[in-house]
Amino acid sequence: MANNASAEKANRQSERHRLHNRYYARTTRNAIRALRNTTDKKAAEASAPKVYAMIDKLAKIGLIHKNKASNLKSGLQVYINKLS
Repeated sequence: MANNASAEKANRQSERHRLHNRYYARTTRNAIRALRNTTDKKAAEASAPKVYAMIDKLAKIGLIHKNKASNLKSGLQVYINKLS
C-alpha cells in the first residue's frame, strides 16, 4: 500500500506502463506467429518489414534485448528464405 502521494502516483504510472508494454508485446508476438504460419512467400515478404519494425520498437523501449530482436528478425528471414 502506498504511504504518500508520490508512491501512489508511481503505482498509477507503473500500471499504465505495464498495460502499454503488455499490449505492444502481445501484438508483436501475434504478428510474429502470423508470419511464421504464412506459407505464401510473397505475403510473408510483404508483411516482414512491418513485423521487423514492431520488433525494433520493442527493443528500443527496452521490452526485449537488442540481441533477442536481432535473433528474432534473423530467424524470420531464414523462414521466409526457405519458403518456395
